[in-house]
Amino acid sequence: MIVLEKRPQPSRGWSMSTPVLAVLATMVAGGLLFGLLGKNPFLAIETIFWEPLFGEFASYYRPQLLVKAAPLVLIAIGLSLGFKAGIWNIGAEGQYIIGAICGAGVGLAFYPLEAWYIFPLMVIGGALGGWAWAMIPALLKVRFGTNEILVSLMLVYVAEKLLASMALGLLKNPQGFGFPGSRNLNDYASATSWISQDVGLHWGMAAALIAVIFAYILLNRHMLGFQIRLTGEAPRAARFAGVNPSRLILFCLGASGMLAGLAGLFEVAGPSGQITIDFNANYGFTAIIVAFLGRLHPIGILLAGLLMALTYIGGDIAQGNLGLPAAAVQVFQGMLLFFLLAFDLLTNYRIRLKTREVA
Repeated sequence: MIVLEKRPQPSRGWSMSTPVLAVLATMVAGGLLFGLLGKNPFLAIETIFWEPLFGEFASYYRPQLLVKAAPLVLIAIGLSLGFKAGIWNIGAEGQYIIGAICGAGVGLAFYPLEAWYIFPLMVIGGALGGWAWAMIPALLKVRFGTNEILVSLMLVYVAEKLLASMALGLLKNPQGFGFPGSRNLNDYASATSWISQDVGLHWGMAAALIAVIFAYILLNRHMLGFQIRLTGEAPRAARFAGVNPSRLILFCLGASGMLAGLAGLFEVAGPSGQITIDFNANYGFTAIIVAFLGRLHPIGILLAGLLMALTYIGGDIAQGNLGLPAAAVQVFQGMLLFFLLAFDLLTNYRIRLKTREVA
């Protein structure tokens, strides 16, 4: 008889090894999946994890890893602050979309003017857009006690409808011959023109690194970070310590929304270059995997974001070279969270074999 026995305290060894075991288990399960689809499993795994780093065109793909990782790290850092405090923002995808719409709207409002201040105003617009969208579930939770998981998640679908409306209406390119989508942002409204246009590097990567440093200092050197950790680990002790739960909810949801909005702004001002009807790329949902794979630690999130970006780039290569279906690559990425949660169980519980007692 197999039973789960709660550990006296969480195992530090299992906590540290869980992400590595989850990645290895994902490789094995993913290989079996690719094999069932009639593909060479070893070649598929090699293509996903080896080709972007050491393959023939690695010099092109390596900078793209940073481009892909930047929005994931930005969003995951914001989510981790709330997750550590037990505040569950599942709607970062909607905040990402609204940040992109607001930031691009600011840039297009100045079209065709070219001035140095346009891009900084777009950054402010994107951050405020994501923050305002996150304030909806935050204020509803503080005022009426609503569930932030459901509200933030449902707002994703509202944001998607707004994106379609903007691409087909207010932000639609009047010279686009009827095709949905906005004008292309000019150089002064582009995030790439400020660093390098050759390989697509943009200011979003610098913002992601700053967010990692800021989150590390906040969680380890600031009283607010202590309150966030205390609320997540011991809510009752946090109340006795005088932590204001409403203020914490507003801060955590607001910060995560702001960072998600910035990720959307840098994406629309960088790789995308315009608002399109299918602009959203599920970065907000993938960032949840990144946050937990990184153990909600800023440095861990940075590494997990690079790993997830590797699966994005490698998955695209595998689709082109091996004919892997896009859905199979998405399932492969989702397996990471599945195995992470499965192995995470062993952090707090140990497996025991017990003989069944005879009545």
